[in-house]
Amino acid sequence: MKVYFTVDMEQDCPPYMSTFRGVEEGTQPLLDLLGEENVQGTFFTTGNVALRFPKTIEQIVAAGHELACHGHTHRSFASMDETTARGEIRDSTEALSPFAQIRSFRAPYLRFPTPYLPLLEEAGFTVDSSQAKYKLAYYRQSASTSLERLPTSVTSSVLRLPPPIRDRWLRALASPVVLFVHPWEFVDLTKTSLRWDCRFNTGKTALERLQSTLRLFNGVNGTFSKVGEIAP
Repeated sequence: MKVYFTVDMEQDCPPYMSTFRGVEEGTQPLLDLLGEENVQGTFFTTGNVALRFPKTIEQIVAAGHELACHGHTHRSFASMDETTARGEIRDSTEALSPFAQIRSFRAPYLRFPTPYLPLLEEAGFTVDSSQAKYKLAYYRQSASTSLERLPTSVTSSVLRLPPPIRDRWLRALASPVVLFVHPWEFVDLTKTSLRWDCRFNTGKTALERLQSTLRLFNGVNGTFSKVGEIAP
């Protein structure tokens, strides 16, 4: 089974918060865990995170993970006209490219207008991971593009469910499996007023359940790869 472990590096639980506790407090424990489990992943990072926290980005790249694009400001591309979308892609690429070659893209909120796919091709991206198999839009959209399309398999909160429920769900997924998390999930937000699926089992519990998730896929002969390594 091919497994892609991915991280969306952004501000805390957008659009509900504008802080960066996840980047500041959650990234290092996540990197430590991935190192312990010998898993290399893909970090879809906004341009403004790269500009605010360059040393964190350097740590991610130095650990062998793929750096990828998550837009510049984490605004929804569905709300942008084509000129604005092109500028958002340009600004994010300029912020990220000093750290590594950028090949992979994921739109904020996993929503990217199909007519804008040529903008990604123009910018030199080879892989788009902006679709989600758990959203109806995935089954309604089709497009002719040179990009490899790699949709996410489950939403991130699934990984924080109790293992007896979660593991049955994860074992039923078809290969390739694309998982994603956010650094803010590894900060304790349980006492905030965020909606329940954003705050439940955050903090230490989220980190422990991520570890058991990675071990689950290792136990079923899962092979972890970076998104940019997907075969053409």
